[in-house]
Amino acid sequence: MPPQIPRNLLRAARARAVFQSTRPSHRPASVRFQHSEAVQQTPTQGQPFYYAPPQGVSRRTDEKLVPRPAPITPTRPQPKTLKLNSQNLSQYKNVTVPTYQRHGVKQGIVHIGVGGFHRAHLAAYVDTLLEQFNVQNWSICGVDLQPFAAPMRDALSSQDNLYTIIERAAEGTSARVCGSITDYLFAPDSSEAVIAKMAHPDTHIVSMTVTESGYYINENTHELQTDHPDIAADLAGQQPPRTAFGYLYAALARRHAAGLRPFTVMSCDNMQKNGDISRNMLLAFARHQNPEIATWISENGAFPNSMVDRITPRTSDEDKVNLAKNFGVEDSWPVVTEPFHQWVLEDKFVDGRPPFEKAGVQVVPDVHKVEEYELIKLRLLNASHSAMGYAGYLAGFTYIHEVINNPIFRKYIFNMMQQEVKPLLPHIPGVSVDDYCNTLLGRFSNPTLKDELPRICLGGSGKIPQFIMPSIAEQIQAGGPLTRLTLCAAAWFRYLSGVDEQGRAFQVDDPMLGQLQPKAREGGFEVLSVESLFGDDLRGDARFVAELKKALESLEKEGAMATVAKYA
Repeated sequence: MPPQIPRNLLRAARARAVFQSTRPSHRPASVRFQHSEAVQQTPTQGQPFYYAPPQGVSRRTDEKLVPRPAPITPTRPQPKTLKLNSQNLSQYKNVTVPTYQRHGVKQGIVHIGVGGFHRAHLAAYVDTLLEQFNVQNWSICGVDLQPFAAPMRDALSSQDNLYTIIERAAEGTSARVCGSITDYLFAPDSSEAVIAKMAHPDTHIVSMTVTESGYYINENTHELQTDHPDIAADLAGQQPPRTAFGYLYAALARRHAAGLRPFTVMSCDNMQKNGDISRNMLLAFARHQNPEIATWISENGAFPNSMVDRITPRTSDEDKVNLAKNFGVEDSWPVVTEPFHQWVLEDKFVDGRPPFEKAGVQVVPDVHKVEEYELIKLRLLNASHSAMGYAGYLAGFTYIHEVINNPIFRKYIFNMMQQEVKPLLPHIPGVSVDDYCNTLLGRFSNPTLKDELPRICLGGSGKIPQFIMPSIAEQIQAGGPLTRLTLCAAAWFRYLSGVDEQGRAFQVDDPMLGQLQPKAREGGFEVLSVESLFGDDLRGDARFVAELKKALESLEKEGAMATVAKYA
């Protein structure tokens, strides 16, 4: 019998093979910025890796910019503050507002997970389509499944489902009222209303931002975690459903019984092959319930893969105060974001879709094109975020821009990207990885975003196996450098203890905290034993194990700043 290849290494080898097959014989040209008009002309060819129109993301032509740093002084007229709602839209100054008809537009998209990223990304694209291109039948019905989302329900319901996108750059700040969410349902209030909405013939797409942990995938076996209490409860038929898959299956079963097509399931989460993962997990769930419906979904459904990118910090009370002070908008829950955005989307839909290209989406023909872009993004942007987040928090920083502007951390992140990640990445014609790295350093340095490290550190059990460990696995296979990547993993293990370097306790937000924190408090190394997160290829590699123990020991004895300085 031939020797068994470890699962993580096999996945890495497959990824390398896919990307090597697309590699050109010449060096790629430097990437350049493009305006949205260029993107619309050739949506599947000649795309830059990153897309950032000088005026910002999906901006409408009348969008206004308030420059900085000109302060608001007592002698300068203050804008009149008005509560955000449909009635007051015409009275706002220096704020872009929707002028399209929001009533009577069909909600062709139902979106699960109405957090900051969705409202700064997909909802912003749809808002542009509704405003600039008179797209009908494609507004959004937002859905939240968990009780903790009740404040979002209350905020949107009091504002006619309107909210403000605050876009911050060094040049200034703009405010844009987004109207693409025309209905909202809160599952704890009525799970039946949510299922009925998804099953309705007018619903053509159900999109999701439920975070990595919301897919219940075992990172070692790549199978559905049927033993997870939430999945187990849904499979047992307990009501109401607890997971997105419980709702998706219930709605699709109704459509099957009614003789309708399935809706397209469109993941907008930061995961490699997010569409394939959605498909595999939903089919596994459906097979436990009804093999006939599972076959129907498999043969008739669609699960486009996508790569999404826009930094969206957590909204603070200060953001709300400044919005009212500078723009006159009283918004219970605005969203703060950066000018940059990107969305690469596989053109794989079963029941129609909006003309996303017109809003600047890079629509590509197959999953391989998406993979090329998303591998670079996940391994560079998301991995760097994690490397800054855990070590930066332990070192006493508060914001991402503080971490990257520290010379020691900047050197560490730059060298990790260049020496340990870049050699593993595919070559895409027209894309310069060096330029993209420099763009990331600029984005991370944006002080106006105030991107807090606790947000970056959320849910590490869903991030580290996605963003850091695949690069480590490939470097194990190649015999290449992995010390800085390993330090990131070690910093997460240390962070999971929930005790900082001064001995003060802090809150760790992770769905697997109950399982991980006891192991982290035993010294950290035992976290590697969690088979649902890490494969035998990692535990069995002597070089990686030695590097991990060395990094953990240094973090414990010397602290994060001194350790990062050694590894930079």
